[in-house]
Amino acid sequence: MSFAPVALFAYNRLEHLTETLNSLSQNNLAINTDVCIYLDGPKNDSDRECQSAILIYLNTGIRKKFNSFTVKHSSVNRGLAESIIAGVTETTNIFGKVIVIEDDLVTSKYFLTYMNEALNRYESDERVISIHGYVCPINPNIEEPFFLKGADCWGWATWSRGWKLFESDGSKLLKQIQDQNLEREFNFENTYNYVGMLKDQIDGRNNSWAIRWLASAFLKQKLTLYPGRSLVVNIGMDGSGTHCDTTSEYNVQISEKMKWKFPDKIEPSMEGYKAYVRFFKSTKISLLARFKNKIKKMIK
Repeated sequence: MSFAPVALFAYNRLEHLTETLNSLSQNNLAINTDVCIYLDGPKNDSDRECQSAILIYLNTGIRKKFNSFTVKHSSVNRGLAESIIAGVTETTNIFGKVIVIEDDLVTSKYFLTYMNEALNRYESDERVISIHGYVCPINPNIEEPFFLKGADCWGWATWSRGWKLFESDGSKLLKQIQDQNLEREFNFENTYNYVGMLKDQIDGRNNSWAIRWLASAFLKQKLTLYPGRSLVVNIGMDGSGTHCDTTSEYNVQISEKMKWKFPDKIEPSMEGYKAYVRFFKSTKISLLARFKNKIKKMIK
């Protein structure tokens, strides 16, 4: 097995980054893995103070847990989207593949095993664009990995051939989705407003690279492999992240599974798609209930 490098994107959250690196270092393949930290530049004095502490931490013994450990500290603030796009492009150009995580993702100790096995298994199959380590708390659980059309952003991996399909122009992507009447499918039967997210990116209300990555893969009819049970948990849903609101609907229990039955059929899973539709419906109901409760409390 050849081992993919990890590109880890960080900014100003030392506590989160520490948890992320600690969990990654406990992976069975950590000692075989090259890690590059992309630390985005500060916006202000408060960020500079936070990043000074981060740089001190990154020079501790955590470095020795991996095959190699590199820190690339930007002198300017590029923003998450530009930082990720540039970092993934750089890494795939050099190594041909990459595992991507951000500083608020805690991983299973088998995360790197799963990602590397899947990357090697599907490397030559151009129908597969990426591998994903997180899966929503779908009910009932799907035990083994499955494919969905598109791409995702919480602990993922791709090859240079896949990343070359990334389209940075959101307007082009939206036009293609609309011209082909794909809005409903792209929105998981209109249970999640991904089209709205893309429109917000175009209008400058967000700067999401992830919605453009999803749309790029979706329009090319490419597939992403999901693990069945999540190997990643997002600890940044506490409102501390630049693009993360406080929410609990996406909380998961990290799987301790260490062997997987990867699908031989390279096709979207209807079971997986329907499970996501049910999950998104349930979160809408949950959000509506919370909103009603908030209104009641305000009235009281």
